[in-house]
Amino acid sequence: MKYQSTRGEAPVLEFSDALLAGLAVDGGLYVPAEFPTMTVSDLRSMAEMSYSEVATRVLEPFVSPSIDANELGNMIEDSYSTFRHPDVVPVRQLPTEIGNDRYLAELYWGPTFSFKDVALQLLGRLFEYELTRRDTGVTIVGATSGDTGSAAIEACKDRTGIELIMLHPRGRVSDVQRQQM
Repeated sequence: MKYQSTRGEAPVLEFSDALLAGLAVDGGLYVPAEFPTMTVSDLRSMAEMSYSEVATRVLEPFVSPSIDANELGNMIEDSYSTFRHPDVVPVRQLPTEIGNDRYLAELYWGPTFSFKDVALQLLGRLFEYELTRRDTGVTIVGATSGDTGSAAIEACKDRTGIELIMLHPRGRVSDVQRQQM
């Protein structure tokens, strides 16, 4: 899939190049040049799939041809094996007194109990895959006063080719967040 800048003044890139570029050179964000579609039949076929299988099916068009479906599936399986619930993101129906047909996605089952684990666990592996393929490395510098830091640290921990530096304001991080980092 091709990715283009939201500002329209940067080169169009494949997924792997957009992944490592971060922001486009014109200051825009890289977004898909075209969005894949799914039929009702496609969606129904996913009803009995595991979270990892659905994630692979949904993400595959966005990363192809940079990453083949088998490699992507392996990364996704590995990413979500760190979650403490077999459904990864269980969905619970809320009591009827709250409202009919209301559901809650539990996004806290990841290794740092943060909703950010859902995206960052896979992102760390995507970076590792591409950096290893290119035989290079990257240093990522981040700053946070919240749970982004612990989720990013956990996602990049022990990943080949990734050095992560996370800054946080002195005295502005809770004890729980400090212990997670």
